[in-house]
Amino acid sequence: MIISHKYKFIFVKTVKTAGTSIEVFLSQHCGRDDVLTPIFPAIEGHQPRNYDGPVHPISEILRLPFGPASAWRHILSQRQRFYRHMPAWLVRVRVPPAIWNSYFKFCVDRNPWDKVLSHYHMTAYRQGGQLSLDQYLTRGKLPINYPRYTDSFGSRIIVDRVVRYENLINELADVFARLNIPFEGTLGIRAKAEYRGDRTPYQSVFTPEQRQLVQRIFAREIELHGYRF
Repeated sequence: MIISHKYKFIFVKTVKTAGTSIEVFLSQHCGRDDVLTPIFPAIEGHQPRNYDGPVHPISEILRLPFGPASAWRHILSQRQRFYRHMPAWLVRVRVPPAIWNSYFKFCVDRNPWDKVLSHYHMTAYRQGGQLSLDQYLTRGKLPINYPRYTDSFGSRIIVDRVVRYENLINELADVFARLNIPFEGTLGIRAKAEYRGDRTPYQSVFTPEQRQLVQRIFAREIELHGYRF
């Protein structure tokens, strides 16, 4: 994730939505005092900085007295002040109100079926290609993103814009124009593209049962953004 004081924005990084490519691009424009969290594995041209610092979990929990237990576990488990997939509600807790209220906050999300298929290819690649789609789905570790850009209950979106991955370049052009970030229509990098060699459309990959499983698990994101199979 990125907090840019130079351009006055907060970028919340979601999963399988070109987040790493966006971070690498933005890092070339960010200032010395901006917050850039590390990327794993590291990518040349991206210089993480200013992400560490004191964390006071008890006082933060007291600021979320009615938050769900999962929110408290998140605060207690992460010892860095800012980290790569940090949810927006925790960023709001850890930055001054003036910054949260005045900076432009954005992230990216993606059609759940397409996102799941991309995440499956990455997971299978990292495990030597010996993982079937059914095995992957059974594990239940899927790229659910909405808790990263909604409040601690997941009930409402708290960023200013959720960019559509399906229209990524055009929508990023709008965002960057608003922020006065130079942009020539390309991010200049496709990070992690090596994970997926098979580009068969997701509509031709999922069985009816797999399609319904994804629909059920991602019901909240489908509701928020109106995605369809």
